[in-house]
Amino acid sequence: MRRRTVTAGGPGDPFDVGTPPAPDTADGRDAAPASTVSATSAERDRHELRTEFEFELPRGYVDDEGALHRRGSMRLATARDELRPQIDLRVKENPAYLSVVLLSQVITRLGTVTDVHAGVVERMYATDVAFLQDFYRRINSEGHTHAAVTCPLCHGSFEVDLSGGRLGES
Repeated sequence: MRRRTVTAGGPGDPFDVGTPPAPDTADGRDAAPASTVSATSAERDRHELRTEFEFELPRGYVDDEGALHRRGSMRLATARDELRPQIDLRVKENPAYLSVVLLSQVITRLGTVTDVHAGVVERMYATDVAFLQDFYRRINSEGHTHAAVTCPLCHGSFEVDLSGGRLGES
């Protein structure tokens, strides 16, 4: 009986299926192990899984030096990210503060600012915070940054990408 050691591809890698067992056939020919198919699928899924999404704020964050930061990135939330604010004293005192704490945990970059903490989110304009709340909901619930919209003039329906790409940009 062979034992198969499952190894992780990195911390928290849910898609790694480990090293497949060596071929084992009666006539000595090499045969592809059954796990090869699932390993290939898992590899493909790992490469297609987006965990970080770029965005562009409607107004932008102005830092202490007066620099405007509009482009940033947000990562997918983990269960820990959603649970941590529940024990935060600021959230217990004011439940509306939950979104400030949550956003500060998942925003990885805002312009040149890489240390995005609750104080940074507190100083953002309300329209930007509302945008980020919707962006958070979209990437964590729906898995994408697209929104269906209707033109108020022609009533045509189309899809826009909320991540901030401009027309003609790739």
